[in-house]
Amino acid sequence: MAHNLELSRMAQVDTKTNRESTAETSEPQERRESVRGRALLIGALAAAATAYLVTQAEMVLVTIRIGYLQFPPAALGMLLLVVAVSRGIQKLSRRWGLTSSDLLVIYCMCLMAAMTSSHGLVEKMIPALNYPNRANNAVNNLHGLFDQHIKPGLVPYDTNLSSVQPISRDYDQKLHAGDAVPWQPWVVPVLNWGALSFMVLFAFLCLTALLRRQWVDAEKLSFPLAQLPMEIAGDQDRPAFFRNKIMWMGALIPIVIYGIKEMHQIQPSIPDVTLQWSLSDYITSPPWNVFSMNVMFIVSFAAIGFFFLLPTDVLFSIWFFFLLSRLEQTMMVAFNQPTPGMPAYPPPLFIGYQTIGAYLVLSGYFFWIARPHLKRVWASALGRSGGYSAAENADELLPYRVAIWGLLGSILASAGWLWFNGMSLWLALFELIVGIFVVALVMARSTAEAGMLMTETTFRPIDIIRMVAPIHALGASNLTMLAFFDNLFLRDQRGLLLTGMLDASRVSDGSKVQRRALAGALALGIIIAFAVAVPLNIYLPYHLGALGHMDGWMETGSPGLAFNDYQQYFKNSPPLPTGSSWQMPTFFSVGVIMTIFLTLMRSAFFWWPLHPLGYALSGSWSTIQFWFPCFLAWGFKTITLRYGGMSSYGKTRPFFLGLVLGEFGMAVIFVLLNALSAVISPEHKIPAPSFPWG
Repeated sequence: MAHNLELSRMAQVDTKTNRESTAETSEPQERRESVRGRALLIGALAAAATAYLVTQAEMVLVTIRIGYLQFPPAALGMLLLVVAVSRGIQKLSRRWGLTSSDLLVIYCMCLMAAMTSSHGLVEKMIPALNYPNRANNAVNNLHGLFDQHIKPGLVPYDTNLSSVQPISRDYDQKLHAGDAVPWQPWVVPVLNWGALSFMVLFAFLCLTALLRRQWVDAEKLSFPLAQLPMEIAGDQDRPAFFRNKIMWMGALIPIVIYGIKEMHQIQPSIPDVTLQWSLSDYITSPPWNVFSMNVMFIVSFAAIGFFFLLPTDVLFSIWFFFLLSRLEQTMMVAFNQPTPGMPAYPPPLFIGYQTIGAYLVLSGYFFWIARPHLKRVWASALGRSGGYSAAENADELLPYRVAIWGLLGSILASAGWLWFNGMSLWLALFELIVGIFVVALVMARSTAEAGMLMTETTFRPIDIIRMVAPIHALGASNLTMLAFFDNLFLRDQRGLLLTGMLDASRVSDGSKVQRRALAGALALGIIIAFAVAVPLNIYLPYHLGALGHMDGWMETGSPGLAFNDYQQYFKNSPPLPTGSSWQMPTFFSVGVIMTIFLTLMRSAFFWWPLHPLGYALSGSWSTIQFWFPCFLAWGFKTITLRYGGMSSYGKTRPFFLGLVLGEFGMAVIFVLLNALSAVISPEHKIPAPSFPWG
């Protein structure tokens, strides 16, 4: 008991330290500057290069995913390149060097570009637009089910024809020599879906402006993913980070290990270094083989580095609730209870519906504790007394009046777009409200407070409806639009741009740049990435062939999940798996009650070690991937705090930032080597080792 109390006190001390460490940079700057023209120009070029590199690496080379994490290695690599060039220029003329503020602006633009060009938008959009025609056959009858309900201008093929058309066949198998890319049929669908995408992204930007002061200044969340770029950029004005020997000791570990792994790729006789194990390889006897399913011991140095920056109670909760969820599933099987799977997600249904309850309670709680701030925001939006001052209002990404009405307007306009194209207005509003204010909000919190490198949920808004009504009752037109909308915005949350915008707003505290000007830089990064990545994602399949020569998951696997899930409901809903009818409402209620309990206990008792966010994330793919690095970081930090106190934490922090720099830096280097060797000699291109998050 004494040991637990001591750990809890350490967690509280750690939380206080995180708050103190951010307080210095959280206050509004007395003097903030506009973004300099050279920073915008270099940022625009870097954003374009980032979008190109991410597309080539993830869709063509299919080696390492350097754009879909919430801290994309591609953005870090571009920042390091710009820093190196700037320092070289400064040796010739300090007048032409970049300041730390310039570097942070460039990084934020590259952050937006990496996410936009990857899973955040483009890599999901293009393959989905012609998927019903590409995948249509006599068995699935996608043409007969979906095409008649697709409005003109939403897809590049002719929905009146049942056969696989040349525009889709050539996309999968590549063009014949001398044929031109059919650009024209893609223009209107891309513009249509792009308009919806930018409305949703503007809603994210408005939500970021509304949340920043609460999450950064009031709650003092740690924002671990924002700390490394702030250290790197700050080193430009106050050299310390790259001169820190402890940091380089941390960086050297992944550099050496991935160097050995690369040599093994080139020369298999050199022993490999294993960084991933599965518990199911060692536990095979029932019922404990159920516990071992999806329990992977993955060593990610970058994840360990980021997790080390978190409070210990958050770290403990993430791995504790993950293992508890595995024990829950084991007990269900041991007592012969059915464990149907959650549609389109890895956990069983009873875990998924606990997650739904947890998300709804958490999102409500986030708004509840933000009441004083939101009241002042509302007063500012209406021009009433009691709102924020003009100076405080000017220190945000958007004026509060613009943020409030822009958020409402974006949601209504997006709902109108969906209604015009075949979705019921009530369903469109439900999907948008749950997607933005529940799913995206909790995912953003999982990054800002829990340091999750990868955001992924365990449910879609349709799963809430599934609990109370049959899905087939929605009708064919709704099901068709849901297949597109879920694939683009809801089913795969990796690369969620809301988290990037919030991290960028936290990064802005380390610069002298006006946040209002930074908002324009973020928008420019997104637009440039869209303009670069969309043509590339159309051009490349027609020249290489999407099937067999590009990323199979993004081209066929991901869009196929949504369409294959909805096609079964066009006539009548299939019988629910055994146990689903009682498990959905029961475990939804369990999730609500459990999260309320955890939240109240955490609010009432400082020693309470369990964080409700760990419970909400327990079944997600992100936790499956990163629970073990979280466990290791918790162990390292607990020992550091207990035997060395906060002074030891401050001294070891650069070591763990070095782990991130080393692993992500090596990833970018290997992508570049792979790409260059493929250009020079495609038959002898240099292979890249696998990374635990790639």
